[in-house]
Amino acid sequence: MSVRTVTATRYVTPLREGGSLPAIVEANDDGMYVLKFSGAGQGPKALIAELVAGELGRAAGLPVPEIVLVELDAEFARTEPDPEIQHLIRTSAGLNLALDYLPGSVMFDPVADRLDADLASAVVWFDAYVTNVDRTPRNTNMLMWHRNLWLIDHGAALYFHHTWTNYRERSRDPFALIKDHVLLRFAKSLEAADARLSERITSEVIECVVQLIPDAWLVGDALFSGSDAYRAAYVEYLVKRLETPRAFLEEAIRARSLHL
Repeated sequence: MSVRTVTATRYVTPLREGGSLPAIVEANDDGMYVLKFSGAGQGPKALIAELVAGELGRAAGLPVPEIVLVELDAEFARTEPDPEIQHLIRTSAGLNLALDYLPGSVMFDPVADRLDADLASAVVWFDAYVTNVDRTPRNTNMLMWHRNLWLIDHGAALYFHHTWTNYRERSRDPFALIKDHVLLRFAKSLEAADARLSERITSEVIECVVQLIPDAWLVGDALFSGSDAYRAAYVEYLVKRLETPRAFLEEAIRARSLHL
């Protein structure tokens, strides 16, 4: 398991839909990407959540655009007229993260778009597992591209890592916010999704995904002596969360029964 590293060669345009001001950039592989800045919002932790949740989702068989690491030169700020974006680029010089840009895609509409129960259930199960608070009717963070669903923007997932206190105990939290999930009412086969996805996200897969986190992002928490200790904590949390009985699955089933 690996992610590619590319170098940004052209800053195309900012995307002002989100509070973190992501941008479309072109890279040295001639690809176009939606860049998430390390200097924005929650900083590197949002990029860690994007990387870990995204790659776990891909390992589970869910449709996530390719994730790449992006080297960004502070010189891009010189051609940007907006002072806020100038500052964002300068503070994000170095290693950032991006998702493959899907041109012509549109945001998922829960009224107009329909998903089969298996896919909807898998997405709900996955978001409950990674504690993704940001897949609601107000902000679905899903795109339709060539009539297929794609999952984006996992930077708000894994929110436990913003405060590492009691993270072992918190790995067993049920995630009550699943009640707000945009696909909950379509998730008719949560038990089947649990059986399927829990077999794919093994402890070995989790360890491989966590190893992808760059050392440069594993900073700022006095609890850990170094990057290896940091990574071990992520692995421990994610593995413990899959231990049975899975409280997050039971909560999703309960929330759906109340939602109908």
